[in-house]
Amino acid sequence: MTNPHKGRTGFDRVLRATGYSMAGLTAAYRGESAFRQEFWLAAVLLPLAFWIGSGWVEVVLLIGSAMLVMIVELLNSGIEAAIDRVSFEIHDLSKRAKDLASAAVLLALMLCAGIWLAALWHHFMV
Repeated sequence: MTNPHKGRTGFDRVLRATGYSMAGLTAAYRGESAFRQEFWLAAVLLPLAFWIGSGWVEVVLLIGSAMLVMIVELLNSGIEAAIDRVSFEIHDLSKRAKDLASAAVLLALMLCAGIWLAALWHHFMV
């Protein structure tokens, strides 16, 4: 049995995939307050990266770390939505999956903060 949605190729596939991605970003922005907060933080940090970074590698690290937080938040939201789709019943495995996804967001935030603090230290103190 073949999946009727997997037969698309070329520009049609790219166009549809882009539409699905935009729908996902819109859903995350409208439905997830954490994603909205991270989005607006990134909107401030991304332009700042060009001023703080002392070379292209630093700029990429600063921008990449901020983007990584949003990527991990999207994955966290997807995991939570899939678990809630299956059941709202409290279950040890559901809790574990949600906690692990939340921990991934925390680690991404810590990485981002560490990179930004190091770059700020280098920019202002060195």
